[in-house]
Amino acid sequence: MRSWNRRARGCALGAAAGLVLVAIAAPPATGGGGGAGGGGGARAWTSAWGVGVHHPVPPLPGFPPHWAWDGFTDQSVRQVVRAGAAGTQLRLRFSHRYGHQPLHLARATVARAGEGASVRPGSVRELRFGGRADAVVPVGSEGVSDPVGFPVSPLEKLTVTLYFATGTGPVTFHGVGLSTAYRAAGDRAHDTSGEAFDGGTSQSRYLISGIEVRGVRNEGSVVAFGDSLTDGWQSTPDTDRRYPDRLVERLLTDGRRLGVVNSGISGNMLLTDSLCFGDKGVARFRHDVLDRPGVRTAVVMIGINDIGGGLPDHGCGSRPVVTAGQLIEGHRALIRAAHRRGVTAVGATLTPFKSYPWYYTPEKEEVRDAVNHWIRTSGAYDAVADLDRVLADPRPGHEDELAPAYDSGDGLHPNDAGMEAMARAVADLIP
Repeated sequence: MRSWNRRARGCALGAAAGLVLVAIAAPPATGGGGGAGGGGGARAWTSAWGVGVHHPVPPLPGFPPHWAWDGFTDQSVRQVVRAGAAGTQLRLRFSHRYGHQPLHLARATVARAGEGASVRPGSVRELRFGGRADAVVPVGSEGVSDPVGFPVSPLEKLTVTLYFATGTGPVTFHGVGLSTAYRAAGDRAHDTSGEAFDGGTSQSRYLISGIEVRGVRNEGSVVAFGDSLTDGWQSTPDTDRRYPDRLVERLLTDGRRLGVVNSGISGNMLLTDSLCFGDKGVARFRHDVLDRPGVRTAVVMIGINDIGGGLPDHGCGSRPVVTAGQLIEGHRALIRAAHRRGVTAVGATLTPFKSYPWYYTPEKEEVRDAVNHWIRTSGAYDAVADLDRVLADPRPGHEDELAPAYDSGDGLHPNDAGMEAMARAVADLIP
């Protein structure tokens, strides 16, 4: 039996007697055009879509509602993703890194998305795991499905349906999905109409962390790494207007065959773990960026939530005050890790937040200015996207605020137009 790559999370595996750990191997992310290896051929895997994942948390005031804490019992969950790269085969990458008990995935399918929860008739394909229809996944594990013949076009929307016959307990998820997920009682993996999905909707992602394709010669993948500004918080849901979504569109317009993965996690910090907002950036960078098949460029924009530290934790863990020097050392660690893998590191300056009252103080503004000065002038990054200047209010005396045309209304997060401006600035720097 081949074993899973797995990392203990401080939870016993505790597999019940009689459960078989299905032989699914999480293959190393090689041969996909990563770093110095170039674009790879048609046999190489390319990351066409992906998200960063984090711990399930109980419902908390002010947080988006989700299903991750309760999990699923004799239920199907249906999720729509948009592939950024083409292929003739695909595979699903999924994660149980933060589960509380072994996960029994009874069935999984992929199909071409229709309206709402429906899928296109005749397009449903069942996914296999080590040749089997089901899998038992140990706590702390992650893996991929077997390849399935399924032609994919750039920007095509795909629907993944997962069925869980027995209780999952809390499941690994991505809190701010900004794409509607659907839930239904029973096994609805092969349903096409979507009418059975009457169990409510959610704006989070559950268990799935990537779609990978091959069979077409691609140039590899770009991974956008950061916090809520990368995650797309305050962009319009169900419209793919996050800046990484707009980035893949611009690259395609320029004739580039690159997948784009969004590894932003809202609330994430570079230097501090959070029960609500994921592992610290310096810890998750390898898994969420460098281990993606085909990665050749990482775009890094993270640190605002660290600068905003010293606030109440709301049960999410400590948020210490940090210095510019500490943040710079964190960025240096990411750059070193990327370069060891032959991955180009593009640094993005930290954007204005003077009108965001929960974070802003003059002292914290000094930290942001110092970090941005280092990003611009040190030469540590291979290229710099000066998103601070792209999004800043041009009026004299207002340069530390978001431009009104790009402000979603909270003084920190860009609106759809701001996301488009970010994508324009980054696209010009992708090698």
